[in-house]
Amino acid sequence: MNIRFTLSVHRRAALLAAAAALLLAAPIPSAWADTKTIKISHQFPGGTIDQGDFRDRLVRRFAQEVEKRTNGSLKFEIYPGSSLMKTNSQYSAMRKGALDMCLLPLAYAGGEIPELNMTLMPGLVTSYEQGAAWRTAPVGQELSKIMEDKGVTIITWIWQAGGMASRTAPVIEPDSAKSLKIRGGSREVDMMFKAAGSAVVDLPSNEIYAGMQTGAIDAAITSSTSLISFRLSEVSKFLATGRGKAYWFMFEPLLMSKSVFDGLTKDQQAAVRAVGADMEKYAVEQAKADDQTVADVYTKAGAKVVDLSDAAVEKWRALARDSAWKDFAARNASCAHLIKLAQDVK
Repeated sequence: MNIRFTLSVHRRAALLAAAAALLLAAPIPSAWADTKTIKISHQFPGGTIDQGDFRDRLVRRFAQEVEKRTNGSLKFEIYPGSSLMKTNSQYSAMRKGALDMCLLPLAYAGGEIPELNMTLMPGLVTSYEQGAAWRTAPVGQELSKIMEDKGVTIITWIWQAGGMASRTAPVIEPDSAKSLKIRGGSREVDMMFKAAGSAVVDLPSNEIYAGMQTGAIDAAITSSTSLISFRLSEVSKFLATGRGKAYWFMFEPLLMSKSVFDGLTKDQQAAVRAVGADMEKYAVEQAKADDQTVADVYTKAGAKVVDLSDAAVEKWRALARDSAWKDFAARNASCAHLIKLAQDVK
C-alpha cells in the first residue's frame, strides 16, 4: 500500500509539472498583437519630427505616438518624396491593400471616385473653421462612408489654404488669369480657370517647380506649405497668398487602407483613431503658420506679395459656382447630394 501510494503521489506531481510547463509555454493573452510594421507614403519633402514640411512632421509625430500607445506593437516606416511609389498610384494601392497608409491631396483620386473631386472645389470651403466642421457634419459623414465602401479610412482630417505663385504677372482676380498657363490642382479648379480664359496644365505639386522653370506653366496654385517646401519662390516673381482669405482650400488627409485597419486589434484601432484626431489641432496650427511664413519667404526672395480682398474671393467663388460647382452636381445623384450638404456647412 505504501509503495502504491508513493507512486501515485509521484505520478500526480509529474502530471502537475507537465501541465505547468504547458501553461508557461502558451502565449499570454494581450490587447496587442505581434509587432506589425505600417508603411506610410507621401509626396512631400522629408525632414525630421521637428523640422521640414509640416505634413512630413505630422506623419512622424503620428507614428511616434501610435507606437508609444500600442507598446511598440505597431511600428512605422515613412517614405517621403514619393520614394515608395508614384504620387498618383498611392490611392489605388491603398484601396487594394498594397499600401498601408498615405497622406494625400484627396482630389488626386477624383478620377477613381468622382465624389472626391469635391475636396478641392474652389470657393466651397473658405476658412479653416468651415473645413474642420466637415468632420462631424453630414457632408463629412457621407464622404467617410463613400471612402470606407471603396476601401479607404480617413485617420486625420487636414485642410490647407493655398496661394498662387506666378512668373509674369500677379493672378489676383479672374481677369488677370486670362491666357495664362495655370496649374490648378484638381479637375474642378481647372474648370474654374478655363472659365476665366486660362489654359490649364495637370501636374502634381511636386512637379510644379520644373513646370515653372521650363515655362510649361506661367502660374500655379497650391497649398502654402507646398509653395514653401518645393521652393517655388526660386522660379516665380509674384504671390497671391491664401493668408486670411482664400478661394482654394485643399483636403489633404492622413489615410489608411481599410483592409489594413480592419486587420488591427481593437486596441490598435482605437490608438490609431485617437492619435489621428489629436493631430488635427496641430495640422490647423501649422497650416495657418505656413500661410504667414510663405508671405515672408516670397518677400525675402524679392517677389511681389499680395493678399486677396473679399471682393476678389467672391469673384472667384461666383465663377466657380457657375462652372465647377454646376458641373460637379450634374455628374450623378451622389455628387449633387454631397455638394448640397457641403453648402450647408457655414
